[in-house]
Amino acid sequence: MSALERSVHLGTPRAIAAVLGVFRRGAGDPTCASVAGHWWFAWRAPSGPVTAHLRAAPLTTQVDIEAWGEGAQWFLEQAPLLLGEADDVSDFVTHHPVVAQAWRRFSGWRVPRSGLVLQALMPAILEQKVTGQEAFAAYRRLVRRFGTSAPGPGQERGLWVPPDAAGWAAIPSWEWLQSRVDIGRSAPAVRAAKVGNSLDRLADRPAGQARSALQTLPGIGVWTSAEVAHRALGDADAVSFGDYHVAKNIGWALTGSPVDDDGLAELLEPYAGHRYRVQRLIELAGLARPRRGPRMSPRTHLPG
Repeated sequence: MSALERSVHLGTPRAIAAVLGVFRRGAGDPTCASVAGHWWFAWRAPSGPVTAHLRAAPLTTQVDIEAWGEGAQWFLEQAPLLLGEADDVSDFVTHHPVVAQAWRRFSGWRVPRSGLVLQALMPAILEQKVTGQEAFAAYRRLVRRFGTSAPGPGQERGLWVPPDAAGWAAIPSWEWLQSRVDIGRSAPAVRAAKVGNSLDRLADRPAGQARSALQTLPGIGVWTSAEVAHRALGDADAVSFGDYHVAKNIGWALTGSPVDDDGLAELLEPYAGHRYRVQRLIELAGLARPRRGPRMSPRTHLPG
């Protein structure tokens, strides 16, 4: 199988790892691998499975891409958006010294836009109200059992393409349970998969409208729609309200004290249009409040 190739020339230097890192779901993600400036993805494009290989320096204006499979042409066409070229920072103004410092450090970061709403939605549902460790393990198991081996050299690298909408919808209830996914997450996932072919069209709408449409699906709230928006929609304003850590960490970084979601909304009001940008910059800068209580532990039993 021969590769299609393209070099993407970016308007400003881009911090590739910071941009692409949000697509990796844990260290063992079967759909993503990276080493020394090489990024590999196994995705399900609208036109079919694709293995993509991106090569770039850590901070660069050029990314060289090879792609294999039915979705190869789509991936090459989507690549500038994936690398954040549509993210407009021209009216971003910092209102806190901490944010200004983080922006100077990570000025090469942009919000990516994959356009793959279902692909971003399914792992986000799995991550609802559980540890990352538990969610990532479930995603690994389900993708390897119900996805397809990646085309081209992706197969040799052990990469797997996630299931399509019909594949997610057809996963039996006992397989969700064996993956330690309770019905509170498996039911919304199956319902979303049953309308999955229409979900990717939301990427053509304004990001706020797309998030609102996602939230009409049972079991999909503000947090889950924001997690999708960060990856599929290129949405610089979608704050992860409802997250166990985000409000506390941003409050601590900006004021020295943790806040709740209401306090977070007030703090970020001056950044309207760029509220997620502030959230992500604080995350990239490693600004997190000191933790004094016990960490949340993965559950050791299957739900009844």
